[in-house]
Amino acid sequence: MEIVGLDRITIDPNIMCGKPTIRNTRVTIGTILGLLASGVETKEILQNYPYLEAEDIKQALSFAAWKFSEEIDVPLKTA
Repeated sequence: MEIVGLDRITIDPNIMCGKPTIRNTRVTIGTILGLLASGVETKEILQNYPYLEAEDIKQALSFAAWKFSEEIDVPLKTA
């Protein structure tokens, strides 16, 4: 499956159990986000994953932003 405007993000049930990945690799969007959130810079990610490109990181962030905006707010029951 390809998401419109995010041609480097793929979802394939045969790769990483269908989690969104970068260009049919086994590098998940979650892996990229986790690395960035823990302070790893894009340059270091690209050094550690030489088959990735800067545009892959950009699209991973765009995908996460898109997914987050698709979430539905559900009011929580307060005590």
